[in-house]
Amino acid sequence: MTNRGSAAPAIRQEPSLYAWYVLALLSLTYVLNFIDRQILAMLIEPIKKEFGVSDTAMGFLSGFAFVLFYSIVGIPIARWADRGSRKTIITLALMIWSGMTAACGLARNFTELALLRVLVGVGEAGGSPPSHSLISDYFPQHKRASALSIYACGVYFGAALAFLAGGYLLKYYNWRVAFYVVGLPGVLLATLVALTVKEVPRGWSDNRQRAQASSVVAQAPLGEVLRFLLSRRAFVFVVLASSVQSLAGYGVLTWGPAFLGRVHGMPFVEIGLHLGWTIGIAGCLGAYFGGYLADRFGARDARWYMRLPAIQSVLGVPFLIGFVLLQDKEMALLCFIPFYALGAMYVGPMFSVVQGVTPPHMRATAASVLLFIVSMIGSGLGPLSIGLLNDHVFGPIYGAQAIRYSMLVMGILGGLASILFWQASKTLREEMHAGY
Repeated sequence: MTNRGSAAPAIRQEPSLYAWYVLALLSLTYVLNFIDRQILAMLIEPIKKEFGVSDTAMGFLSGFAFVLFYSIVGIPIARWADRGSRKTIITLALMIWSGMTAACGLARNFTELALLRVLVGVGEAGGSPPSHSLISDYFPQHKRASALSIYACGVYFGAALAFLAGGYLLKYYNWRVAFYVVGLPGVLLATLVALTVKEVPRGWSDNRQRAQASSVVAQAPLGEVLRFLLSRRAFVFVVLASSVQSLAGYGVLTWGPAFLGRVHGMPFVEIGLHLGWTIGIAGCLGAYFGGYLADRFGARDARWYMRLPAIQSVLGVPFLIGFVLLQDKEMALLCFIPFYALGAMYVGPMFSVVQGVTPPHMRATAASVLLFIVSMIGSGLGPLSIGLLNDHVFGPIYGAQAIRYSMLVMGILGGLASILFWQASKTLREEMHAGY
């Protein structure tokens, strides 16, 4: 029993300057994560030409070759992160995925390249779940969506730099050099993470006294964690909605360079410049303001953490249609800007909701389950589906123009995420305030 008269007044904790430093450093690791992941999108055409493979094969390489092991390995790594040193896991993961990315430049055939991309996925599996958990312990709930949105900007900065660097490296060198250049810097960053990032007790931002008193919490069995997550309606619908949203997003992002080259005849450097700057600026602004607005509206009613992504999903569809169907190149590229900004707004609220409905000692596992499903459906099926549609459905009819209609199908399907995000909002208020 708590003595009412002796209860300490609730103090709204604010993140420290060091917390912002940790966020910046982890965000930089996420930038490298997505440079290494998305550089392949710029390299599809030259790799396809050198190895003589189909769009389906390249869709597999861009999707399942990476995602399958990324997703499977992610859950045991997250279990480790819920009881062990998150800093150590992030450091090792960064070294592995960076080294394997550089090694991709040495591949002698398509099979070797696919195996190396699998190992890149194994390394990257250890990046996000422990980072989400660590950031959630440095930032209290009223700042968590904003912090995780800043972290999520790594997706867009990374993809932007991958497109910009890929365009220039293909012009002056070749696809092998591109892998060397984007892979090696991660080894240096891993050293900085190892030397400067500090662990904090789990649940630190939610209840510092309780977290300090019991910094080691007995890890719940995986089955118990999964049953808990399935009992949270908001978690289930967030996962479903995010999977559908990413199905369209990753598909369009991966095949965007090939689309602009085949349909609009743009050279690599021009593609890299247009997509790179758009993704970097529009994506980051969308991600940041998605988190900012979610924290602002969610402070009054937690349901807005998911209502805003629901609205965003619907608004993005017309711009996707314009991007893939307009004949004028400039108008198509203009449509891509709001499409990508709107498509980025769900990421921070998604991560925040998953962390918010989950007890601190389950958060890395919860993030991993989320990423497992979203990655398998979005990153795995998105690029592969467009490749299959190109080769077997629209290709025989439309030839080089087939990619328009493949991307259109996937983009419209992504708009259905709106319904699922809205469903997630219905019980969110109660589930986020369950008192962990």
